[in-house]
Amino acid sequence: MVCISVFYPNTPGKKFDHDYYARTHMPLVMNRLKKFGMIRYEIDTGLSGGEPGTPAPFASVGRLYFNTLEDFQQGFEAHAPEFLADIPNYTDIEPQIQVSQTVSS
Repeated sequence: MVCISVFYPNTPGKKFDHDYYARTHMPLVMNRLKKFGMIRYEIDTGLSGGEPGTPAPFASVGRLYFNTLEDFQQGFEAHAPEFLADIPNYTDIEPQIQVSQTVSS
């Protein structure tokens, strides 16, 4: 299984609308990519850093799970313009993406 993690750095002065991301953007992504093999998604909302009283390094992290990287690539290629056009509706943060192989127990 592969996990596509989308990190949104917690940058002072930047906005992130967690409600829009959870209720509109990620359901849109799931709706479009399910036929390409998307299994599920998760959303993390940053609360704090590792040390008490420190800010979270990321405002949010979205995780998309697929059986194969090729499934994600095909789906993203088909719908990237729509997904990218929606980003300004919830953030002005430049997302960082990481593709990982996932092992669960």
